[in-house]
Amino acid sequence: MLDFSQGIFLHKIQFRRFHMRESNQAEQDDLRLGYYDLGPTPFFTLQSEPRLCYCLYVPTEYQRDGDKRYPLIVLIHGTERWPAHYRDNYAAFAQEQQAIVLAPLFPCNLFFIGDTENYKLLKAGDIRFDQVLLDMVDEIGQRYRLASDKFLMHGFSGGGHFTHRFLYAHPHRLLGASIGAPGVVTLCEPDLDYPLGLKGMADFIGGEINPDGIAAVPIQCVVGAEDTDTWEITIPDSETLFWVPGINDTGITRIDRLRTLAGSLEKAGCDVQFDMVPGLDHDQDGVVDAVQGFFARILQAEAQQ
Repeated sequence: MLDFSQGIFLHKIQFRRFHMRESNQAEQDDLRLGYYDLGPTPFFTLQSEPRLCYCLYVPTEYQRDGDKRYPLIVLIHGTERWPAHYRDNYAAFAQEQQAIVLAPLFPCNLFFIGDTENYKLLKAGDIRFDQVLLDMVDEIGQRYRLASDKFLMHGFSGGGHFTHRFLYAHPHRLLGASIGAPGVVTLCEPDLDYPLGLKGMADFIGGEINPDGIAAVPIQCVVGAEDTDTWEITIPDSETLFWVPGINDTGITRIDRLRTLAGSLEKAGCDVQFDMVPGLDHDQDGVVDAVQGFFARILQAEAQQ
């Protein structure tokens, strides 16, 4: 039997649940959105996976009770994990285009000390990073009015790893994919072992892939013309995550490897824009203008439909 205090506690819970169900949308929006939910936001813990978090840029004109819908731009960080820096680089563009920016943080050391590569192959330990990214998009969609369940994605270096592998798994979710200077590439080749090709990728990530859908996605490959260092991208056969026979045969430098990837995607029917930025080495900031130009054209085309 419940004592009096327990009964009061349960009554409060039931009242709160009833009140939330009966609240109108405007009141719920007021609860969900405050000062820190517009402009450059703090980092928010992902409710479905508290080990991961994300930050946003939301145009300052966003109206809680409006009806305008906003396209979404997803920016995937490199190994250095600077998502807020990536977000800030696109803040003015987001204001101009009236788009929301999502920049996730996939931290190091989730599974062991020195764990820097975890998100790049989409799956590590018990986390599917492609799925948690989609969870982030869903969580944002519960708080903000998104234009579509499709979004633009750019990733640089380690983020370029993630972006083109996400493309193979979820092409139907992408308005466009900008692949920036990945050090190791996965070719659209069903007979080559993952991560060199797609053979075994579905088993590795524990889910389906859909390479047949990639031809519908506009793709940009972008890299600096001086991005020629090889110390980080030449995979020794003693390495256990990326190494498979032939993994280094896609090219010596990031430029070479990205060209090989672009050729593989074109062979699969994709429309690929290859941008090489003069005088630039391995620097995410230097590709921002090229990426924003690519995104702007897609957003303009979407607005005209």
